[in-house]
Amino acid sequence: MKIGLLGGTFNPIHTGHLILAEEVREKLLLDRIIFVPAYLPPHKDNSEIIPARLRLDMVRAAIKGNRHFSVSEIEIKRDGRSFTIDTIREFKKDYPGDKLYFIIGSDLLKYLDDWKDLDEIIKMVDFIAATRPGYPLERIPSRISTVPIRAVDISGFEIRKAIKENKSFRYLVPESVFNYIRKKRLYR
Repeated sequence: MKIGLLGGTFNPIHTGHLILAEEVREKLLLDRIIFVPAYLPPHKDNSEIIPARLRLDMVRAAIKGNRHFSVSEIEIKRDGRSFTIDTIREFKKDYPGDKLYFIIGSDLLKYLDDWKDLDEIIKMVDFIAATRPGYPLERIPSRISTVPIRAVDISGFEIRKAIKENKSFRYLVPESVFNYIRKKRLYR
């Protein structure tokens, strides 16, 4: 099987994440995409990140109904900072006969120099960078492939800001996530 791993904070998961996952899955002919919410991302300010279990619930709600999408709790169960190399090592053990593709948005490329064991990661999986508006694909190591996806300029920061300012964020997230955020009064 060809499996795409899409890691992220998903704070919250939004329509852009889903479009990215579906387009990469389709363009690379992947059998499935596994969303991997981080417990604590190593390169982000964690002050505005809601608890991992709430983010996990939102991912589950967002992907429900897509038979090609699933979610892994691997980083949440590990606790602490989530390093990609540790996650990929675990997936390699769990899926020894499958081809793994690690997918990131091009917005994360600016952090590549800080990634733990990047050379080893690139040897273990097909590393895919999906284009994102406002984040040009420059200085990418040749062993990282790129997949252009449709321009959907949505960010978790934008959604959290809208919520704090009591502005509409409807349609930036799936309806199930919109309802979950409102019910739990998140990001206020």
